[in-house]
Amino acid sequence: MLIWGCNNKEAIKVEKGVSLELAQWRKANISMVNYKLEFRVPEAYDQQIQALEELTFNLKEVDQDLQLDFKEDASKLKGLIVNGSSVPILFEQEHLILPKEGLKEGFNKVEVNFFAGESSLNRKEEFLYTLFVPDRARTAFPCFDQPNLKATFELKLDLPNSWNAVANAPVGTVQIKDGRKQLEYQKSDLISTYLFSFVAGKFKSITETIGGRTMTMLHRETDENKVARNKDDVFKLHAASIQWLEGYTGIKYPFKKFDFALIPSFQYGGMEHVGAIQYQANSLFLDEDPSQNRLLSRASLIAHETAHMWFGNLVTMDWFNDVWTKEVFANFMAAKMVNPSFPEINHDLNFLKHYSSAYSVDRTEGANPIRQELPNLNEAGQMYGAIIYNKAPIMMKQLEFLIGEEVFRAGLQEYLKTYGMSNATWPNLIEILDKKSEADLKTWSEVWVNSPGRPDFNFAVADGTGTLSQTDRNGDKVWPQSFRMKLYNNGRKDRKELQVVSGGDPYTVALSNSWTDFDVLHNSNGIGYGLFPPAYNMIEKRWESLSDLEKGSLLLNAYENLIEPANHGQGNQYSPGQYLEVLQWIIEREQNQLNLNRAIGQITSIYWNLLDEAQRTALAPSLEKQLYGLMLKADDAAIKKMFFNAFSGVTITELNKQHLFDIWVGTSHAQIEGLKLSENDKIGLASNLAVKMPDKAALITNKQYHGIQNPDAKRRFAFIMPALSDTAAVRDAFFESLKDEQNRETESWVLSALNYLHHPLRKTESVKYIKPSLELLQGIQVTGDIFFPKRWLDANLGGHSSDEAIATVEDFLKENPNYNKQLKMKIQQSADFGKRANAILSRDKKITPR
Repeated sequence: MLIWGCNNKEAIKVEKGVSLELAQWRKANISMVNYKLEFRVPEAYDQQIQALEELTFNLKEVDQDLQLDFKEDASKLKGLIVNGSSVPILFEQEHLILPKEGLKEGFNKVEVNFFAGESSLNRKEEFLYTLFVPDRARTAFPCFDQPNLKATFELKLDLPNSWNAVANAPVGTVQIKDGRKQLEYQKSDLISTYLFSFVAGKFKSITETIGGRTMTMLHRETDENKVARNKDDVFKLHAASIQWLEGYTGIKYPFKKFDFALIPSFQYGGMEHVGAIQYQANSLFLDEDPSQNRLLSRASLIAHETAHMWFGNLVTMDWFNDVWTKEVFANFMAAKMVNPSFPEINHDLNFLKHYSSAYSVDRTEGANPIRQELPNLNEAGQMYGAIIYNKAPIMMKQLEFLIGEEVFRAGLQEYLKTYGMSNATWPNLIEILDKKSEADLKTWSEVWVNSPGRPDFNFAVADGTGTLSQTDRNGDKVWPQSFRMKLYNNGRKDRKELQVVSGGDPYTVALSNSWTDFDVLHNSNGIGYGLFPPAYNMIEKRWESLSDLEKGSLLLNAYENLIEPANHGQGNQYSPGQYLEVLQWIIEREQNQLNLNRAIGQITSIYWNLLDEAQRTALAPSLEKQLYGLMLKADDAAIKKMFFNAFSGVTITELNKQHLFDIWVGTSHAQIEGLKLSENDKIGLASNLAVKMPDKAALITNKQYHGIQNPDAKRRFAFIMPALSDTAAVRDAFFESLKDEQNRETESWVLSALNYLHHPLRKTESVKYIKPSLELLQGIQVTGDIFFPKRWLDANLGGHSSDEAIATVEDFLKENPNYNKQLKMKIQQSADFGKRANAILSRDKKITPR
């Protein structure tokens, strides 16, 4: 359908989603948008949510009918009044059409009586929460669902009396009437539709005032000790983040209030709704004896969501192709601001976590650039992923180094002041920074931001000169960057520490005649981005003398080289068995929790993915014994838990499976002094044992289910129990049930269940799920939240490396040559590790002796 305007102008095509053309026209013609919204949430879960909307806006010119976005069935719409006159409902291709005859230049008022769409209201029996990023406000109510049409919102909620709620703006009035609670909120700040939000339900409420700022937290945790143990830190971390950002940006907190809600099984770590941040409950309420990594993750998450108040909410991307800008700022600022709260942590070492995730995409055939094209917002969810969350902060760190911290900060302050309460693009920021720097940032940005992939670094020595150069496997790109390199002269005490500037010309270092035998740590400060030559010998010869950051960089690069089957001329390469021995040596002596966690993670990955069954069976007794012994020796409770989790994860011997079973049951002789297992720990242990001890699966799952105290945790476990079954037919039926959209509503539950369906011990049985999982992908992209398609693929493909699995994926792509480009890239990304594992297992038929 086309809507034709006056003066023979071609009107905007009516099509599903929000096209760039439609968004640009509306931005040019619509302003002063305000939504008055009322939602009546019934006590009964099976009753629809009645809603009323009064939308006002200014219209520049009336040259065509106006499209309101509403991705729901037309039957939801009950009445429409435009500027005081009732008009027939015209609904086409996810749009409510407002006839131009009823519109006028200047002020317009549209009133809609409807039932709210619930696909993004995340409605449960005892609570609901909105989640509208990136284009899902239109699934709940008719709106102009694009980020650059910011609006104010006046919200009214009619709720069961026992419910609490939080929204973007402060509460104006509260009335209790006929056993119902009516909350009327003040007019919100100016925000994009994806940031409009409310949470309502049977939540407990805690309010604290820190530094003059009052904050309220909603939660559903039933363990009062856990609440008491965590709540003060949660409030303090928020307050510290706000204070830091006010100082760094020079702008006071820009919105009316600051509250947050902790939601069980929330899809993301958090979501930055103005004044009403939503978090995954277990990300903030930690179990006893959390690891350093868990504490850091919580602080970083809080800092990330708080940073969004300035970067994303105050200044918002103009179109979702620049969604990465809000995420990179939030991640980059989070890495800066956690420093004051954790002075004992090496934050440069912690920053290395971004590299692992970024490499997991950039080394694949499906690598995507940071900034991508986006013709329609209905594909905006595919913009998200490891590249925008992890490569972009690395890029930003290189940019800050290139132009200097003060210039970078001054540029960001100008950017926020120039575009505050409005929208901006990445080129807008580059233009500001370009004027403050002598560097050619537009050319620099073209490679880092608009190009996929990573470079290979090669180091060669000839005629007394060492040369470090970049190569691009897929073209002739060069990534301008700076990092440090160390050279150690073997047999002498000579050492060179160099600041490398790598670009179009190779970096050279002069070496005298005495430098005939030396070791190189190519990226000693971990800032360089790319695949560096392996330096396994540095681990064996110099580990104890290296700094924590150098160790972290060395571990990161060693693993990246390990999973390069062809090695690309990078020099000597270890087999998985050889490198595993090195890692086992490291965990015996490493003290830094971050490095220890990385080494253990690599051990687990190699054990389950890069060893064949015979190798794993041969190694298991000694590895289990080592991990259990290190757990017993650990004085630090967090490290003890880290080793226990590793031990329980790898255990496959009958002796130790029974020992874990006795620990889970609570047998007195099996209890470990100093090890505290929370309810979540026991649920995880029971799930693990059900897979590894199939003859006891029914006993384990039933006993665990009846022992769970938290009702939300109990519902989650009930959902995943079929995936833990020892009966293949039950597991098959469960997977079949996921074809129904309603059974995929709680995405974190689905992903947990899939991980058990595809447990490494079940790969032979679960490979049959790969093809149907790929066939469901397009539907999942349409109905699921932004991270779900990739996580769905990771859960279904990530652990498979058999010839059959690889062929299934390749055949699917061949049979669908015109498959959605973005989804094809995500399939290639998720299947990449399995392909690498397949190549390595084919190459290394047995553990190579040292």
